[in-house]
Amino acid sequence: MPTHKRIRPFNTKETYPEQKLNNDLSQGVVARGTMVFLRGQVAQDLDTRESLHVGDAGAQTAKAMANIKMLLEEAGSEMSHICRIVVYLTDIRYREAVYQEMGKWLAGVFPCSTGLVVPALARPEWVVEIEITAVIPDPA
Repeated sequence: MPTHKRIRPFNTKETYPEQKLNNDLSQGVVARGTMVFLRGQVAQDLDTRESLHVGDAGAQTAKAMANIKMLLEEAGSEMSHICRIVVYLTDIRYREAVYQEMGKWLAGVFPCSTGLVVPALARPEWVVEIEITAVIPDPA
């Protein structure tokens, strides 16, 4: 039985047939446990603070998702316990590359998702930032 109740799960290939996306999302998630809030993650090495993959939205997304996975594991959670994501893009044209990469990391998870286009992020070389809310489930 799934740990969290996913309300009205769907895949973006049906919702946005004109776009080449394949993301498992939900309209809502009901979760029990200790909440984990992650700061917006970008293509940055968390140890050196170096910005990575300048000019490549897909590669920046891969690094942000790798940071998310690492931080969730450090918190005692995991990718399958993600409940909500918020994606910030600096250009709508990056959406397909970003969501294709995110879909690889979130297949079968079905989080709630909101995507926004913003004029800029904290550093000009960053084109995508991903914010996560997850949980550490209560013991069974």
